[in-house]
Amino acid sequence: MYARKRVRVPQEENGQQDGSSSRKADRRHFAALVLARGGSKGIPLKNIKMLAGVPLLGWVLRAAIDSEMFDSVWVSTDHDEIEKVAKSWGAKVHRRSPEVSKDSSSSVETIQEFLRNNTEVEVVCHIQCTSTCLHPSHLQKALKKIIEDGYDSVFSVVRRHQFRWKEVKEGSGELTKPINLVPAKRPRRQDWYGELYENGSFYIGTRDLILKENSTQGRKVAYFEMEPEHSVDIDVDIDWPVAEERVLRYGYFGRGVSIMFCRVSRCLTNGRVFLSVSGEDMVSFHTRDTAGLRMLQNEGIEVVLLTSNEDPVTQSLADKLKTMMGCEVMDVGDEPLKCVQAVVEQKRLDWKDVAYMGNDIADATCLNLAGLSAVPADAPKDATSAAKYTCRQVAGMGALREFVEQVLLQKEKTKTQMKQDRIDRNNF
Repeated sequence: MYARKRVRVPQEENGQQDGSSSRKADRRHFAALVLARGGSKGIPLKNIKMLAGVPLLGWVLRAAIDSEMFDSVWVSTDHDEIEKVAKSWGAKVHRRSPEVSKDSSSSVETIQEFLRNNTEVEVVCHIQCTSTCLHPSHLQKALKKIIEDGYDSVFSVVRRHQFRWKEVKEGSGELTKPINLVPAKRPRRQDWYGELYENGSFYIGTRDLILKENSTQGRKVAYFEMEPEHSVDIDVDIDWPVAEERVLRYGYFGRGVSIMFCRVSRCLTNGRVFLSVSGEDMVSFHTRDTAGLRMLQNEGIEVVLLTSNEDPVTQSLADKLKTMMGCEVMDVGDEPLKCVQAVVEQKRLDWKDVAYMGNDIADATCLNLAGLSAVPADAPKDATSAAKYTCRQVAGMGALREFVEQVLLQKEKTKTQMKQDRIDRNNF
């Protein structure tokens, strides 16, 4: 499993530090914790259901890890499949007990069990799995209130402009009345600041507060206001299309990748070998897939195709591939990890900078480590469990192009976010 080293003082593009030197002095262990029980009633296994091609859990884990604010990132679960997905996204797993896995169990009870089992953790950031539009910057700014301002707890809120009325029981004869407005002096939206509501994205609290007061909110408490477009919650199936549309527009897509490794056999090809009358081996490629590789190269992303002794691609075909695709073709033997790791280190990259497409159990570790990874629809279960994205298309029939489009979408979103960050820094 890949463990990210925490960097407590992220550097901005202009060289300024996001926070004061007091952040360096804070030696407490900060942990991010996502609660992901297997028994979701509204949507079965909601926590790992695909949302815009990514497991629901993946959206918040990506933001937590890329915030570089945590010594450890955890998922608390009671389900084997959720555990596999959590580990594939770089999280550690707290296997919760049956006592805190009931329908009646509260979040605080689960967090308390986690703290008792992990005595080194001193500050917990409980992140809701359904907060799919959470960004690293939200966590960084909220945690500054704990680190620099000395708050014991911080939680996320959203501003709403909604007029509220008292609820009355039908047939009671009681009349409703306004709670937060005077109807005769009804304000215009632009003249009213609105009210703050918890949006449930995250709750940060110290160990002492949570264990002694049975709450993630209390003592010296502050809120962190998030924009409405980043406040998303999913409870029922009808919310899913809305959430998918929202996350594609406002979600955090990571930092983009610099290099892509792709298996030739059963990714670029369908694994079939044709034998000609003259005894030559032949394989076929889908033009959509080869066009996808060129799209990556046009965007400055290096492509490395991987072959092995078991591939139905002889050395002569590998040479043709290199000429036809204009990219490196590397023989990785039976276990690709060692060869791929060497390239990553040689280029001074991190695994988060890597996209990887494979289709076998031998690819599982690389699929797990890569910042973006995918398998075709017909991949075996072990490979699918390790990948972050499962294509709708099968190998050799457009699966590679489908994954390329995901990689390029992330790259475009990353550019947009970086541009917005520069605008925000210049304006405020």
